[in-house]
Amino acid sequence: MDGTLGTIATAAGIFAGTNVDDIIVLTVLFLSNRAGGRPKVWQIWVGQYLGIAALVVLSIIAALGLTIVPDDWVGLLGLLPFALGVRGLINAIRVHSSGEDSSPAVAGGLVSVAGITLANGADNVSVYTPVFRTIGAVATTVTIVVFVVGVAIWCLAGSWLGSHKKVIGIIERHGQWIVPAVFMLIGAIIVIESGVLGKIF
Repeated sequence: MDGTLGTIATAAGIFAGTNVDDIIVLTVLFLSNRAGGRPKVWQIWVGQYLGIAALVVLSIIAALGLTIVPDDWVGLLGLLPFALGVRGLINAIRVHSSGEDSSPAVAGGLVSVAGITLANGADNVSVYTPVFRTIGAVATTVTIVVFVVGVAIWCLAGSWLGSHKKVIGIIERHGQWIVPAVFMLIGAIIVIESGVLGKIF
């Protein structure tokens, strides 16, 4: 029993420590939903689960000794949220110049939400891999269950943080600029912190 409780505590700590920044992403997504209706709430939840599931699967594969993408290059996934941010910014400029109302949504559907979650957590693979490599099948199963619960808690927290009327009002007025900027910043941080630029230049 103590072993299981220890595994649960360790898994919870790993999930929380590696996904703190994901709270920001989820909050922005829920704010975007409340201000403009996109992405849908179910798309945020399912996309988050799909993104985390992909990270876990990649980590387990890597733990088995099969490297699909070298660690040095996973930072390139940061280009996804950055590109979505750029697209949102271009759309905001175009709509603003035409005098129409603009939705703050950058991630408009399930695939983009899952992609952002995957990109934002790409560096988590380097943490999860040694964990899955050193623990047994039972502990791995327990860890995955903890992650499943963790995603639900994170989504609820992001929804709660994104439910404040004053913040929603700000997003409704300026979200077409704020949301793309946030995603561009997240993408830039992922790329820069990964050190992948040093490999290219």
